[in-house]
Amino acid sequence: MRIAVTIFLTDETIGPVRLARELEQRGYAGLYLPEHTHIPVERTTPYPAGGELPREYGRTLDPFVALGQAAAVTERLGLGTGITLVAQHDPIALAKQIATLDHLSGGRFTLGLGYGWNVEEAADHGVTWRTRRELVQDRMRLMQALWSGEPTAYKGEFGGVRASHAHPKPVPGPRGPVTGPRTLVGGAAGPKLFAHIAEYADGWLPIGGRGLTESLPVLRTAWTDAGRDPAALQIVPYAVLPAPGKLAHYAELGIEEVVLQLPPAGEAEVLRVLDAYAAFL
Repeated sequence: MRIAVTIFLTDETIGPVRLARELEQRGYAGLYLPEHTHIPVERTTPYPAGGELPREYGRTLDPFVALGQAAAVTERLGLGTGITLVAQHDPIALAKQIATLDHLSGGRFTLGLGYGWNVEEAADHGVTWRTRRELVQDRMRLMQALWSGEPTAYKGEFGGVRASHAHPKPVPGPRGPVTGPRTLVGGAAGPKLFAHIAEYADGWLPIGGRGLTESLPVLRTAWTDAGRDPAALQIVPYAVLPAPGKLAHYAELGIEEVVLQLPPAGEAEVLRVLDAYAAFL
């Protein structure tokens, strides 16, 4: 099983260059970074985990800039987002960022995307909350048009793009209906999420990895009903606090990659946790 990590990198934590070098030297498979552009002070949306929103949410580094630094000092380390808030981006500019990072890293990028939880943050980006999933779906189709091998026009409900020359292209070739980098969708299990995964992604990024025994058969049915290759579906439990029994259970389910949670801390503490996690490599 490949062991990757995620961390809230901020202006107060270990930096991306040092962390990326340490991860590659220690044999970790990848580094995934979250995204929040800002956290409005006047916020009524509750923190999904309960309690006060942790300090690091309002201090996160831009994941694409940080992953660019990580790519420049490594050769094998996978690089991913967990998650990119696609609804909060201009899709034409985001497609260029993603393709550039994947190209410069030699195809090491994974686009982990999701729909967000912070209503106020999304509203500042002009996102209508009740249609955000449809907006993300539309923007993914637009970006995949730009990533196509030939100039391809796209017109959707929320936007469009003319047939265009748009380079570089992401390294992976088309697979089924999917064009672009390895793409995983985060979110809670449900028919709408699973339909979107089957439509434009390579798999699921379930936060915490709870309830997979019940959820995976439902996702696999939606996947095969959409005509996708059963062997191609990827499940990557995300932000997991590891235990031997938990990882063994994932392996029994056919899971080949897990993303472990690191603390949003300074160099000494992060390296200590990496040492502890080495038992799972």
